[in-house]
Amino acid sequence: MYVIRLPNGNLLVPESATAHDGRLVSDAYVEIGPDDEDYEKFAACALTQEEMDERAQRWREGDEPLRRQFLDFLARDGQISQSD
Repeated sequence: MYVIRLPNGNLLVPESATAHDGRLVSDAYVEIGPDDEDYEKFAACALTQEEMDERAQRWREGDEPLRRQFLDFLARDGQISQSD
């Protein structure tokens, strides 16, 4: 999870919710503003939504050759070709 900088300057910061016995229940985001004591620490690594979208697009583009190779594998009924 990443720290996301909102257009209003606030940050969405990941936070985990745990049960009384310490088990992880869920992950969520909480919004903090410049008056929060941890704001500066989180702001240093925060990404805008546009930066997050650009990263996701690069990941998808980078995954395309692997996706094509997997689809080719499936087209061969899961048989590994001699060139793999």
